[in-house]
Amino acid sequence: MTTVAVIDFETTGLSPAMGDRATEIAVVLIEGDQVVDRFQSLMNAGVRISAFIEAYTGISNAMIATAPRAETVMAEASRFVGGRPMVAHNASFDRRFWMAEMERADRPADEPFACTMLLSRRLYPQAPNYRLGSLAAFHALPINGRAHRAMADAETAAALLGQIRMDLRQQFGVPQPRHALLMKLQACARKAVSRAIEQHLASA
Repeated sequence: MTTVAVIDFETTGLSPAMGDRATEIAVVLIEGDQVVDRFQSLMNAGVRISAFIEAYTGISNAMIATAPRAETVMAEASRFVGGRPMVAHNASFDRRFWMAEMERADRPADEPFACTMLLSRRLYPQAPNYRLGSLAAFHALPINGRAHRAMADAETAAALLGQIRMDLRQQFGVPQPRHALLMKLQACARKAVSRAIEQHLASA
């Protein structure tokens, strides 16, 4: 059974290309539909957190001052993930920071990312919007902890992944919705989802 790593970052801004850095990371390992392990840490990247970001995430400069260095945390995160396929909500954001921080830590970062936001856009056209909190409410998923803290958001994304997999099994007859199928579905147009699943089942 394939284990996947569901990840979430908190950061000082939107883009590592603009000098923004990670301030917190959380990773939840999922085997089948069960959480089997967790990793979480604040990190000190030597970049000041603005008042806006502090209010948004609850992560302060004082908290970061006593956190381990970003390179140390990312090396630990790399070992924890162990090259497993990865999942995130709005994965393009987390993947950018994963790659940028891993490059600074001189670690490889070539794990394939599936995106629960893109998958939700394909599978749930009736959802009011595709923010993580809105999708959690739409599916009546449990919320653990404050939104915009890494572990709480990673746990919610993991629960959403479980919902997506369950719906693929129950509504589309996919016995084991593996990571490769999720990657394929998120890349296709919404109207092509059923055809892509049919092709997958025919070739399985």
